[in-house]
Amino acid sequence: MHTPHRTESPHRTHDPYEELGVLADTVPGEHPGPFPDERPGPLPNGFRGSDDGFPGSYNGGNAEGDDGGNTGGDDGRWRARRARERTPRADHRGSRRRRRRFTALPLAAKAVVGLVALTAFVALADRWAVLYAEDKAADTLKDQLSLTAAPEVEIGGFPFLTQLADKKLDSVKVTVPDLAADRVSLAKVSATAHDIRLETDGLTSIHGAGIPRLDGDVLLSFGDLNRELGASQVTFSGDGNDRVKARGTLPVAGHDLRLYAEATIRRQAERGIATDIGGMRLDIGDLATFRPGPRASDGLHLTKKASDDLGRETRKAKALLSVPALVQRLGVPETTVRESLSDDGKLAELTGSPDFAREARNLNLIDLAMDNPEVLSGLSLDPDLLDALSRLTRPALADRLSLAFELPEPEHGDVRLRDVRVGEDGIRVRLTGSQLTVGGS
Repeated sequence: MHTPHRTESPHRTHDPYEELGVLADTVPGEHPGPFPDERPGPLPNGFRGSDDGFPGSYNGGNAEGDDGGNTGGDDGRWRARRARERTPRADHRGSRRRRRRFTALPLAAKAVVGLVALTAFVALADRWAVLYAEDKAADTLKDQLSLTAAPEVEIGGFPFLTQLADKKLDSVKVTVPDLAADRVSLAKVSATAHDIRLETDGLTSIHGAGIPRLDGDVLLSFGDLNRELGASQVTFSGDGNDRVKARGTLPVAGHDLRLYAEATIRRQAERGIATDIGGMRLDIGDLATFRPGPRASDGLHLTKKASDDLGRETRKAKALLSVPALVQRLGVPETTVRESLSDDGKLAELTGSPDFAREARNLNLIDLAMDNPEVLSGLSLDPDLLDALSRLTRPALADRLSLAFELPEPEHGDVRLRDVRVGEDGIRVRLTGSQLTVGGS
């Protein structure tokens, strides 16, 4: 029977290791059969593994009588070598490669790397110098302005050391929080000086500065107004670009009266801010409203609701009509008054008319009570309250709500307040200055 055999391709490369069985799936000591699916056989006699673990050559034995067979020691070393090759090993050559790679860089590239490192170092030193200068400036301003806390100082421009050497700074921003100003505290005064000229004796001794131009703003917060003027009973809020509303309660003669007022913010001279208080009103429940002032509409008057209710409150209506001076001021004929006092229907008809309600609201109850104290009991008004209101003048009430402050006048230069505007957080005023000096000889 003819045994089939494989015919090698004329382009196949002869590999002696393949003949010796050194394939991926070949067991040392065996060689592949003539077909891939045959079980590998032993190596030919005389072939042995080399000392390094790889198959050696066919030597037919050695001089010491070795028969050239595949010994067990060689086979074990070959297997151990294969196991080590399959185990991942750390590459200790990477660092050496990187060092050789840096050494191989051109001189220009090395110079660029060195320049970048030097620039980073110089920039770090410059920032440290800025921080030191800002701290020293903050401490100096705190002492000169007698502040409770050091202000925030921010020196602009880069690099700082070059500006210092030139004795000129691009900008310096100073922020002073909680600056006392008359009866109120300014929440924040922030100003930025530009193109500052320094008076120095070297880089470490600065004894003065000239400020040709300065701008900033002043913030008076509503929170400070509520705490310092309102005493937790009155709150302030914005009402347009130049007005502030005041709402709350005001204790008068043991009664908490509802307070309503408006303040118009205005600039006072060149460095001050003041308010004009208007629209002041104190409400005694739904019964009466007090407006301090000398005008006819000022004083204590019945509310619209109270005057309209006179037609349904017989007792109060009769109390008013029983006072001749009041009847005269109301312009009611005497015959009508007598009929109304004896006939409730006539009384309701009189007090329920729109003319009577309007005239009742025009009465100044304080003036009426001074001449006719009995009216007070008829209207359920406390005599002590009316006495306190009669002494509560408009200036006295306005003084409780008014605010004002003025910036100190500098020894050299000019500082002015410009635009005044009311925002959501408080009152803001623009600040400008020119030709200022700090320290110096």
